[in-house]
Amino acid sequence: MDWSWYLFRFDGRINRALLWQALLIVALLAGLLEVVGQIVRAIEGGTSLALRLGFDIDFDFALDDVFRAVDPRAYRALASADRTTLVLRALGTSLFFWIFLATAIKRLHDRDRSGWWIVPFVFVPRLLFHFSDLLPASSWFVPFDWAISALWLWGLVELFIVPGTSGHNRFGPDPLAEIETSFAPASPAKSWDQQREIEFVPPSASPPGGMHVKRGA
Repeated sequence: MDWSWYLFRFDGRINRALLWQALLIVALLAGLLEVVGQIVRAIEGGTSLALRLGFDIDFDFALDDVFRAVDPRAYRALASADRTTLVLRALGTSLFFWIFLATAIKRLHDRDRSGWWIVPFVFVPRLLFHFSDLLPASSWFVPFDWAISALWLWGLVELFIVPGTSGHNRFGPDPLAEIETSFAPASPAKSWDQQREIEFVPPSASPPGGMHVKRGA
Protein backbone atom coordinates (compact mmCIF):
# COMPACT_ATOMS: atom_id res chain seq x y z
CA MET A 1 0.00 0.00 0.00
CA ASP A 2 1.11 3.56 -0.73
CA TRP A 3 0.92 4.99 2.79
CA SER A 4 1.58 8.58 1.72
CA TRP A 5 -1.42 8.41 -0.61
CA TYR A 6 -3.54 6.59 1.95
CA LEU A 7 -3.00 9.02 4.83
CA PHE A 8 -2.26 12.37 3.16
CA ARG A 9 -3.75 12.58 -0.35
CA PHE A 10 -7.34 13.31 -1.36
CA ASP A 11 -7.71 11.51 -4.69
CA GLY A 12 -9.07 8.02 -5.22
CA ARG A 13 -11.18 5.73 -3.03
CA ILE A 14 -10.76 3.67 0.14
CA ASN A 15 -13.14 1.16 1.68
CA ARG A 16 -14.63 1.04 5.19
CA ALA A 17 -11.84 -1.13 6.60
CA LEU A 18 -9.17 1.41 5.66
CA LEU A 19 -11.11 4.25 7.29
CA TRP A 20 -11.44 2.20 10.50
CA GLN A 21 -7.72 1.48 10.24
CA ALA A 22 -6.96 5.19 9.96
CA LEU A 23 -9.07 5.77 13.07
CA LEU A 24 -6.99 3.21 14.95
CA ILE A 25 -3.74 4.74 13.67
CA VAL A 26 -4.78 8.18 14.92
CA ALA A 27 -5.75 6.72 18.33
CA LEU A 28 -2.33 5.06 18.61
CA LEU A 29 -0.51 8.25 17.57
CA ALA A 30 -2.52 10.29 20.07
CA GLY A 31 -1.56 7.85 22.82
CA LEU A 32 2.09 8.01 21.77
CA LEU A 33 2.07 11.82 21.81
CA GLU A 34 0.55 11.76 25.28
CA VAL A 35 3.36 9.49 26.50
CA VAL A 36 6.00 11.77 24.93
CA GLY A 37 4.40 14.78 26.60
CA GLN A 38 4.47 13.08 29.98
CA ILE A 39 8.14 12.19 29.55
CA VAL A 40 9.13 15.72 28.54
CA ARG A 41 7.16 17.29 31.40
CA ALA A 42 8.77 14.90 33.86
CA ILE A 43 12.25 15.77 32.57
CA GLU A 44 11.63 19.53 32.64
CA GLY A 45 10.02 19.41 36.07
CA GLY A 46 12.54 17.01 37.57
CA THR A 47 9.79 14.76 38.89
CA SER A 48 9.38 11.02 38.86
CA LEU A 49 7.73 9.53 35.81
CA ALA A 50 4.47 7.59 36.06
CA LEU A 51 3.24 6.91 32.54
CA ARG A 52 -0.47 6.88 31.87
CA LEU A 53 -1.48 5.57 28.45
CA GLY A 54 -5.04 6.00 27.22
CA PHE A 55 -6.71 5.57 23.84
CA ASP A 56 -9.79 7.52 22.84
CA ILE A 57 -11.66 6.42 19.72
CA ASP A 58 -12.98 9.68 18.29
CA PHE A 59 -14.94 9.24 15.07
CA ASP A 60 -14.02 12.72 13.82
CA PHE A 61 -10.32 12.32 14.72
CA ALA A 62 -10.26 14.96 17.51
CA LEU A 63 -11.95 17.60 15.36
CA ASP A 64 -13.01 19.43 18.53
CA ASP A 65 -9.38 20.48 19.02
CA VAL A 66 -9.61 22.42 15.75
CA PHE A 67 -12.64 24.33 17.02
CA ARG A 68 -10.93 25.02 20.34
CA ALA A 69 -8.23 26.86 18.40
CA VAL A 70 -10.81 29.41 17.24
CA ASP A 71 -12.80 29.50 20.48
CA PRO A 72 -11.95 32.64 22.51
CA ARG A 73 -12.99 30.85 25.69
CA ALA A 74 -10.11 28.41 25.25
CA TYR A 75 -7.43 31.11 25.37
CA ARG A 76 -7.26 31.04 29.18
CA ALA A 77 -6.52 27.32 29.18
CA LEU A 78 -3.88 27.81 26.48
CA ALA A 79 -2.24 30.61 28.40
CA SER A 80 -1.93 28.47 31.53
CA ALA A 81 -0.65 25.40 29.67
CA ASP A 82 3.05 24.66 29.45
CA ARG A 83 4.97 25.08 26.21
CA THR A 84 5.43 21.34 25.67
CA THR A 85 1.69 20.72 25.86
CA LEU A 86 0.99 23.53 23.40
CA VAL A 87 3.55 22.31 20.86
CA LEU A 88 2.47 18.67 21.03
CA ARG A 89 -1.20 19.59 20.86
CA ALA A 90 -0.63 21.82 17.82
CA LEU A 91 1.40 19.14 16.02
CA GLY A 92 -1.03 16.38 16.88
CA THR A 93 -4.11 18.40 15.93
CA SER A 94 -2.64 19.38 12.56
CA LEU A 95 -1.57 15.81 11.75
CA PHE A 96 -4.82 14.17 12.85
CA PHE A 97 -6.94 16.76 11.07
CA TRP A 98 -5.09 16.18 7.79
CA ILE A 99 -5.37 12.40 8.10
CA PHE A 100 -9.07 12.76 8.85
CA LEU A 101 -9.68 14.92 5.78
CA ALA A 102 -7.63 12.69 3.46
CA THR A 103 -9.22 9.41 4.53
CA ALA A 104 -12.79 10.67 5.01
CA ILE A 105 -12.86 12.35 1.59
CA LYS A 106 -11.55 9.22 -0.12
CA ARG A 107 -14.22 7.24 1.72
CA LEU A 108 -16.89 9.65 0.45
CA HIS A 109 -15.49 9.09 -3.03
CA ASP A 110 -16.02 5.37 -2.45
CA ARG A 111 -19.69 6.21 -1.84
CA ASP A 112 -19.66 8.16 -5.14
CA ARG A 113 -20.08 11.43 -3.24
CA SER A 114 -18.13 14.63 -3.55
CA GLY A 115 -15.64 15.37 -0.80
CA TRP A 116 -17.64 18.53 0.01
CA TRP A 117 -20.17 16.29 1.78
CA ILE A 118 -17.71 16.35 4.68
CA VAL A 119 -19.04 19.83 5.51
CA PRO A 120 -22.71 18.91 6.25
CA PHE A 121 -21.84 15.45 7.55
CA VAL A 122 -19.10 16.43 10.01
CA PHE A 123 -18.10 20.09 10.20
CA VAL A 124 -21.52 21.71 10.65
CA PRO A 125 -22.73 19.25 13.33
CA ARG A 126 -19.45 19.29 15.27
CA LEU A 127 -19.30 23.08 15.09
CA LEU A 128 -22.78 23.36 16.58
CA PHE A 129 -22.04 20.68 19.18
CA HIS A 130 -18.93 22.56 20.29
CA PHE A 131 -20.74 25.89 20.66
CA SER A 132 -24.04 24.37 21.84
CA ASP A 133 -23.91 26.32 25.11
CA LEU A 134 -24.09 29.56 23.12
CA LEU A 135 -27.16 28.53 21.12
CA PRO A 136 -30.67 29.53 22.17
CA ALA A 137 -32.46 27.20 24.57
CA SER A 138 -35.94 28.03 23.30
CA SER A 139 -38.31 25.33 22.07
CA TRP A 140 -38.26 26.53 18.45
CA PHE A 141 -34.60 25.48 18.20
CA VAL A 142 -35.22 21.86 19.27
CA PRO A 143 -36.26 20.54 15.79
CA PHE A 144 -33.21 22.23 14.29
CA ASP A 145 -31.01 20.56 16.91
CA TRP A 146 -32.54 17.18 16.11
CA ALA A 147 -31.98 17.72 12.39
CA ILE A 148 -28.31 18.49 12.97
CA SER A 149 -27.90 15.39 15.14
CA ALA A 150 -29.59 13.26 12.46
CA LEU A 151 -27.25 14.73 9.84
CA TRP A 152 -24.23 13.85 11.96
CA LEU A 153 -25.53 10.29 12.46
CA TRP A 154 -26.13 9.97 8.72
CA GLY A 155 -22.54 11.04 8.11
CA LEU A 156 -21.21 8.37 10.48
CA VAL A 157 -23.27 5.71 8.71
CA GLU A 158 -22.04 6.87 5.29
CA LEU A 159 -18.41 6.92 6.35
CA PHE A 160 -18.05 3.92 8.62
CA ILE A 161 -20.89 1.47 7.93
CA VAL A 162 -22.40 1.58 4.43
CA PRO A 163 -20.39 -0.27 1.72
CA GLY A 164 -19.04 1.64 -1.23
CA THR A 165 -20.40 1.60 -4.74
CA SER A 166 -19.62 -1.53 -6.73
CA GLY A 167 -17.27 -1.25 -9.67
CA HIS A 168 -15.65 1.82 -11.16
CA ASN A 169 -17.17 5.22 -10.40
CA ARG A 170 -16.18 8.80 -11.28
CA PHE A 171 -13.49 8.84 -8.57
CA GLY A 172 -11.67 5.65 -9.51
CA PRO A 173 -11.78 1.86 -9.44
CA ASP A 174 -13.45 -0.19 -6.74
CA PRO A 175 -10.88 -0.74 -3.91
CA LEU A 176 -12.47 -4.06 -2.99
CA ALA A 177 -12.13 -5.28 -6.58
CA GLU A 178 -8.41 -4.45 -6.48
CA ILE A 179 -8.00 -6.45 -3.26
CA GLU A 180 -9.83 -9.45 -4.72
CA THR A 181 -7.69 -9.28 -7.86
CA SER A 182 -4.43 -9.16 -5.89
CA PHE A 183 -5.42 -12.24 -3.86
CA ALA A 184 -7.00 -14.20 -6.72
CA PRO A 185 -5.39 -17.66 -7.19
CA ALA A 186 -3.38 -18.24 -10.31
CA SER A 187 -5.17 -20.08 -13.09
CA PRO A 188 -4.27 -23.80 -13.14
CA ALA A 189 -1.94 -25.03 -15.84
CA LYS A 190 -3.61 -26.49 -18.86
CA SER A 191 -3.54 -30.29 -18.79
CA TRP A 192 -1.82 -32.18 -21.59
CA ASP A 193 -4.25 -34.09 -23.78
CA GLN A 194 -2.10 -36.89 -25.17
CA GLN A 195 -4.78 -38.27 -27.48
CA ARG A 196 -5.13 -34.90 -29.24
CA GLU A 197 -1.42 -34.27 -29.69
CA ILE A 198 -0.06 -37.78 -30.41
CA GLU A 199 -1.05 -40.07 -33.25
CA PHE A 200 -0.13 -43.67 -33.95
CA VAL A 201 1.30 -44.30 -37.40
CA PRO A 202 1.13 -47.90 -38.70
CA PRO A 203 4.46 -49.57 -39.54
CA SER A 204 3.68 -49.70 -43.26
CA ALA A 205 3.19 -45.95 -43.50
CA SER A 206 5.80 -43.30 -44.16
CA PRO A 207 7.38 -41.97 -41.98
CA PRO A 208 8.21 -45.11 -39.95
CA GLY A 209 5.52 -46.35 -37.60
CA GLY A 210 5.30 -45.50 -33.91
CA MET A 211 4.11 -42.44 -31.94
CA HIS A 212 4.44 -39.04 -33.58
CA VAL A 213 3.36 -35.59 -32.47
CA LYS A 214 0.60 -34.25 -34.68
CA ARG A 215 1.44 -31.37 -36.94
CA GLY A 216 0.19 -28.08 -35.56
CA ALA A 217 -0.21 -29.50 -32.03
